[in-house]
Amino acid sequence: MPSFDVVSEVDMQEVDNALHTTVKEITTRYDFKGSKASMERKEKEIILVAEDEYKLGQMIDLLSARLVKRGVDLKALDVGKVVAAAGGMERQVLGLKVGLETEVSKRMIKFLKDGKFKAQGSIQGDQLRVSGKSRDELQAAIAALRGHDFGLPVQFTNFRD
Repeated sequence: MPSFDVVSEVDMQEVDNALHTTVKEITTRYDFKGSKASMERKEKEIILVAEDEYKLGQMIDLLSARLVKRGVDLKALDVGKVVAAAGGMERQVLGLKVGLETEVSKRMIKFLKDGKFKAQGSIQGDQLRVSGKSRDELQAAIAALRGHDFGLPVQFTNFRD
C-alpha cells in the first residue's frame, strides 16, 4: 500500500549559520555601537537580549532575512513576548517549531477526510503517515496539503509505492 510521511523539520545547522552571521552584522552596525545586544540558541529557541524593543525588532528583521536566504521557512519561528530582563534590558524568545503536534496532525487528517481523498492518516509520534490505494491519490493529497496553510512548514518524506 503506497504511503508517505508528513513532517515538520528545521535544519538547525542553517539556523546556527544565520544566527552567527546576524550576530556578526550586529557587532558592526552603527545603530548597535556600544549596545549590549546578544543572540543565542538553546535547543529549540533563540534568545534575544537588547536595551529596547526597537533593537529587538531590528534583530528579528536581520535574523529573518538571513533565515530566508538560507532556506529556513519563517513559519517555523514562534515569536514570543518582550519581557524585562536584568540590568534594564529587554528579552525576547523565538521558539522553533520542530515536529508535528498532535493537534496539527488531527487537523491534517480532518482536512484529508473533508477533501474526499482516498487516503488515511495515522499519527506516529511527531509525524503523520498517510497511506492510500494509489500513487495518484497520494500525489493529489500532497498537493492539497502543500496548498493549505497549517501554520508551520511541512515536508513530505519517505514516499513508498
